[in-house]
This record gives sequence, structure tokens and C-alpha cells, in this order.
Amino acid sequence: MPVRDRNQSAQALQVHGRLFLLDCGEGTQYAMVRHHVPMMKLDSLFLSHIHGDHVFGLFGLLSTLGMKGRQTPLNIFAPVNFGPILKFFLSYYGDGIGFEIRYTPLKMKEPETILETKNLRVQAFPLNHGIETFGFRIEEKEPLLNVDKEAIGRYGLTLTEIGSLKRGEDVVRADGTVIPVSAAAYKPYEPRSYAYCSDTAPFPQEALWLKGITVLYHETTYLQELADQGAQRHHSTTLQAAQLAKDAGVGKLLIGHYSSRNTDIADYQAECRSVFPESYATSDGETYDI
Repeated sequence: MPVRDRNQSAQALQVHGRLFLLDCGEGTQYAMVRHHVPMMKLDSLFLSHIHGDHVFGLFGLLSTLGMKGRQTPLNIFAPVNFGPILKFFLSYYGDGIGFEIRYTPLKMKEPETILETKNLRVQAFPLNHGIETFGFRIEEKEPLLNVDKEAIGRYGLTLTEIGSLKRGEDVVRADGTVIPVSAAAYKPYEPRSYAYCSDTAPFPQEALWLKGITVLYHETTYLQELADQGAQRHHSTTLQAAQLAKDAGVGKLLIGHYSSRNTDIADYQAECRSVFPESYATSDGETYDI
């Protein structure tokens, strides 16, 4: 339900020069303008499910992209039952869309890779929300090693030897000299990951599928006192999300998708932190570094 200063579900994720949009609730394009998110650079859109608070902003966003003259194809990953919605939109408003929409229907029963680049891997996995609903796990691949510039001069490394070191292979020269990776190369960063889980009630495989995530966003529609409503409506409570984060060993938990009956989100954060201290109640417009 509408709440002052609280928009519907939508998150922008910028990673390795790509801009991903996770869900597209009502007012998303206005929020992108307000918070200086460059919508023309949007690479891929991931829709968790077709409930209105997650998709009602899509038609406006697609139309605006068309009016702005977008030519680059747009990837949309969404459940199978999104297909008729997209077909309806295109049948009435498609003439104003001058770019290709590449729709990939989601229908997996366990985590599957749906998008892969040189640096990234995106997996989708089913959630427990009463209708087809999917979560998304975006993670960096193991990076190539960087070769220390001083080591290049010190050992007189050739391009072939530099390539071997970047792949994590020791250099063995014809005269038997060994240049170990540890002496000349280093990992530029530890791979980071982000997962988006909205909306869902708890289910047995969730902690396993989210194991080791750097930053997890998980819905907490209800405070713990309304756990019975959460079960009836296939949503999570604060303590359920916090326990999941603890069981999965995630680095940080971001929470949101609060019930419209609650205007003070401090209670949500407090309940989560009683189980998982690295919990943060999100508000519109905030930015988090992963």
C-alpha cells in the first residue's frame, strides 16, 4: 500500500560498468531521475514476480526509454507468467519502442545461471511466495591475478610469462629457474556478491542457496508479533530473515518491504539485530557499497 516517503520495490545495482534493475514497482522511473540513476544505461531488468508492487512501474519505464531513443537491446528476466503482460504492453504501445526487448522466462526449480559475462555470474532461484517468484544472486567471478610492476622489471618477465602468472601458474624457465606466483602476482580483490530476495516465506533450501553472500537484501514485511500473517501471506518476519542471514553466513543483511501499517522502521532493524547484528533497515534513496 502507498506510504509517504516510501516507494514500491525497485533497486539499482551497478557492477563492473553494468546497471541492473531489480524489480520495477510504481514510480520507479521517477525515483531513477530523482536519485540520478542513468536509465538509458540500463543493461538488464530482473523481475521477481508479477505482483503489482513489483511491476506496475514497468510500462512507464519502457515507454520513456523508447521516447528517449534507446537503440540498445534490453534484457528482461522474469517468471513465465510475465509473458502475457509483456505481450499486452507491446500490442498497445510497442510502436513507440524502438529497441529490442529480450525476454527470458524463468521456470527453474533450483539455482540456475541466467546471465554470464567475463566478470559476473547471475543466478535465479525459486522463492516461496504462493505464485511464481524468484530471487537473484549476482556474484563476481574469480579475477585474474595482477602482476606486480616491480616484478616485471626484477625478473625480466616476457608477455608469455606475465600471462601465466595472471592465470595463477608458476613460471618455469628453460634453465630451471622458477618464479612462483606468490613472488610476482596478487589477487586484486576477493569476489563479492549480492542477493535479492523479495518476496518469500522461509523455506529449507534458502540458507544453502545464499551461503556466503557478501550483502543480502531480504524482505521483512512483518515484525515478529505478526508471524502468523507472514505465514498466511508467504512473507518473512524480521527474526526469520535475521536467522537466515546467520545460518547462511552472509556479511551484511539489508531489509525492506515493510508493512504499510508500520511507519517507524527502527523496530524492524532492532528485531533483526537481536539475532544478526549486521542488519540494516533500508530507506528510499540510500546507497550501499559492496
